[in-house]
Amino acid sequence: MSERVPMTPEGFQALKDELAALKAEMPKISEEIGVAADHGDLKENAEYHAARERQGMVVARMAVIEDQLARAEVIDPKKLSGPRVKFGATVILEDEDGDERRFRIVGSEEADVKNGSISITSPVARALINREIGDEVTVATPSGRRLYEIVDVLWE
Repeated sequence: MSERVPMTPEGFQALKDELAALKAEMPKISEEIGVAADHGDLKENAEYHAARERQGMVVARMAVIEDQLARAEVIDPKKLSGPRVKFGATVILEDEDGDERRFRIVGSEEADVKNGSISITSPVARALINREIGDEVTVATPSGRRLYEIVDVLWE
């Protein structure tokens, strides 16, 4: 059996939406390939090769998304509670300087560090999992080891 992929409801819906958009794009790409093929010699036809390459990338991405959706284990953080850090939690951390950071632990497909979402497989998330409010956690970061205290665990 394949490994399950943890995902929030929002992440699951985003993948479904992306898959629908890619499927809608396929007829357009096929049309571009047909138009480019009508231009003659395919060996030196850049439009044809670009359209075929785009088609290959779209088909490959669709396969990845379909696999992710088939193995998805949708976990709704709003149905969880407690002080222990788990998948879906939003964790508020305070570093040694008193600065607060806020991270939501999500599946790898949904991670977006700029928006505060980190992958369950990231070093920070791995250090936080199963820890509780008040625990101190040392995390290896690109700039060296950092000490954080878990200030709060939110389920939103």
